[in-house]
Amino acid sequence: MSLHKILKYIALVIGVIGLILWGRVLMAGDDAIENSADVQASVVTPFLYVAYIVFAIIVLLVLFFVIKGLFSGDIMRTLIAVGAFIVVIGIAYLLTSGTERQLNDGTMLSANADHWVGAGLVTFYILAGTAILLMILSGVRKLIN
Repeated sequence: MSLHKILKYIALVIGVIGLILWGRVLMAGDDAIENSADVQASVVTPFLYVAYIVFAIIVLLVLFFVIKGLFSGDIMRTLIAVGAFIVVIGIAYLLTSGTERQLNDGTMLSANADHWVGAGLVTFYILAGTAILLMILSGVRKLIN
């Protein structure tokens, strides 16, 4: 049996379990879940465990295929890509500043944490802008050819 078929059956089983648990959440209703810790523990917690299991499976598969790709592919190109990503994070960190802030729940967010949140947002903007620009350039190149 191929890996694709195995993963398809695992996804089907997890999907059916998730659908059953989702139905339990819908049948319990919002008010019952919000007002009762017992209902919350018996209805929402299993749904969360399925989400944790799916997340763990995804992380393990990604790590497996990344490591497999590293050893079978060109490691120099991978190191260049990782280095470029680190440079983008460094640029984003230098472009932002952090200030101590009070959050809505009354707790304080440190200046360092605020700085890293800003750097994460700027990193996302840089990478998203680069991706959009490369898609536009690719489309223009296809039109020219």
